Amino acid sequence: MKFIFKYLLTFALVLIALFVKAQDPNEKGNLEHYYSETLHFGFTMGINKANFIVQPVQHFERFDSLKTVQSASKLGFNLGIISDLRLNKYFTLRFIPSLSFSERSLQYFFEGHDTIVTTKAIESTFLNFPLDLKLRSKRVKNFGAYVLAGGAYSLDLASKRKTVNSTNPREQIVKLQRDDFSYEMGTGAEFYFPYFKFAIEAKMSIGIKNVLIKDNTIFSNSIDQLNSKIFLISVTFEG
Repeated sequence: MKFIFKYLLTFALVLIALFVKAQDPNEKGNLEHYYSETLHFGFTMGINKANFIVQPVQHFERFDSLKTVQSASKLGFNLGIISDLRLNKYFTLRFIPSLSFSERSLQYFFEGHDTIVTTKAIESTFLNFPLDLKLRSKRVKNFGAYVLAGGAYSLDLASKRKTVNSTNPREQIVKLQRDDFSYEMGTGAEFYFPYFKFAIEAKMSIGIKNVLIKDNTIFSNSIDQLNSKIFLISVTFEG
């Protein structure tokens, strides 16, 4: 997490430097009127790394042999459509409805004669609706940078919230709420070509809502709060 924030801070400083030193965006370069156009559309695709922020319950020791719970992340895939509305020369409002395939797991460490790890995998298929405010730099011919921040609503199409859990601990699942809200921030670099703009973007989303559903199993009762955390690296193409 600290590395990511340092990464975002570095790009923010680069953005400020470009504001101070760069030439006017309407000088020579591809798509020279890009900053004056009201709407832009495009698409994005990327790789996500989904995880959880786990907050165990107080007095965790009452769960006997269960010693700790940890979250493990895996890679997933995102695909979305871009709508970008110009507010002024440097600010735009960005809406990117997207489909996201994500997988993460919770690892439960039980101690006896040996440490036993029980892993509960959670697969999600999200419909994401993020709305971000984007601050872009002045262009240096065919290069620009930007930072963004905003919020998002997510709908998990693969949620098993209504599933009746088994009485067998080996078959029990960790159930999550279908809906989630998050705040997000990111940064990116843009490259202007004769007929389109290409960008590389890094973004972090942190869930606001406790998505855990308590259903009287040791796997849910041992956790007080579970929040989503997703890091996304994507490429975008806009006309």
